Amino acid sequence: MGARRTGRERALQALYQMEMAQGASVNDALESAWSASDEDKRDPDAVRFARELVEGVQGHRAEIDRLIESHSHNWRLDRMSRIDRNVLRVGIFELKYRPDIPRKVTINEAVELGKNFGTEESSAFVNGLLDRVAVALNKQ
Repeated sequence: MGARRTGRERALQALYQMEMAQGASVNDALESAWSASDEDKRDPDAVRFARELVEGVQGHRAEIDRLIESHSHNWRLDRMSRIDRNVLRVGIFELKYRPDIPRKVTINEAVELGKNFGTEESSAFVNGLLDRVAVALNKQ
């Protein structure tokens, strides 16, 4: 598995944990995510990317959440599953603040996270919402 995919998975796990345990620090949540993984050795690029994602989502969370709510049809943020909500947060952070990552890559990776960690409907929900946000952001 590539460093960025691994980083996205650990970032998702850390964001989920931070939402479950209010007040958990970025460092503690990331350490917990890495400790729970089956990997013997941590790829420094994956560790760095996971931290960038978690810190970026946390730093821009209010704006990201507004984008989610304004582009989700008939779904309030608090009614979404925690996994879907955090997959969307990571995807929107990438779409808006990481011009080095192509739109297609961001959406495909988010769909995979939805498939691997969410429900049967997660991947379609994530795909549709991220596509609407990408269009609104004019992300190529």
